[in-house]
Amino acid sequence: MKHDPVHQPGAHSRRQWLTGTAAALAGSLASGSWGQPAPTVEDKAPPAPKLGMPFDIPDVPLLDGRVFRPSEATGQVLVVYWWASWCPFCAQQSPLMEKLWLAQRGHGLRMLGLSIDRKVEDATGYMSKHGFTFPSGLLTPAVARTLPKPKGLPVTVVRGRDGRVVASEVGQLFPEDIEQLARFL
Repeated sequence: MKHDPVHQPGAHSRRQWLTGTAAALAGSLASGSWGQPAPTVEDKAPPAPKLGMPFDIPDVPLLDGRVFRPSEATGQVLVVYWWASWCPFCAQQSPLMEKLWLAQRGHGLRMLGLSIDRKVEDATGYMSKHGFTFPSGLLTPAVARTLPKPKGLPVTVVRGRDGRVVASEVGQLFPEDIEQLARFL
């Protein structure tokens, strides 16, 4: 007995699926979107601040319950550091940021870490596990309105005593790069 694939059970639904898939494929090819992923939050992120531009800081609730107030950094050098507990580059850079914080906080350096973790428990657990003490908060939507995370991770921005950007780096900094941040003090 010969099997007629068109009249087999389920053949109609397979034809519909094939027709629909072919139509979708043709539409994708015609629109030029084949193989291009949908835009992500990271794709929409702004670039890192440019040197010389004013750099405003909002009040930021810190992971330890305190609040970082912009007045704490008025006339001081401020390092803002975006990081995440799951970021392998941040895992390399964060101990160096802690070292900078401990060495320079008595010399006028202010620091504000901004974790992009979704859960505060992830950020606080990471800080505690590694013994990091540099002031850090969670990048909440309220904080991000004034201080959006630039594209990339980690991101390090230094605001000079005059409130303007004096250094802006996207990606992992190495020990010598971080040591050089002290030159702005």
